[in-house]
Amino acid sequence: MTEKEITDRDNALFEAGIKLGALYHQFTGSPVNLKTASSLEHAIQESISVQPFVENISVKIDRELLKSKLNSEFGYTELQGPMLEVKITVKYGSSRVKVAMEYNSELSYPLMKIENIQ
Repeated sequence: MTEKEITDRDNALFEAGIKLGALYHQFTGSPVNLKTASSLEHAIQESISVQPFVENISVKIDRELLKSKLNSEFGYTELQGPMLEVKITVKYGSSRVKVAMEYNSELSYPLMKIENIQ
């Protein structure tokens, strides 16, 4: 495939995948507790939203899973992939894609996926 054959759709999907991967690897392992979960969600959203082509992002940390992982002595845990529910909309040229990351219980894995292409 030549550069001229690569479409806005291709580039939008590539950009969206990069953002999900960067988010996952940048923020998992961050210290978090029930008091700081909202501010961490906001920080992740703000960080990723400044990257090129991001139109919208939402990040939710599963409070029940977070609560179950808290260290009883220190009251915090590390952010883990299964705790994250993320939705990102990327617009590149004439294409807009919506991607997501959420825990897939069948695979026991935080799966990244394409939800919509326009």
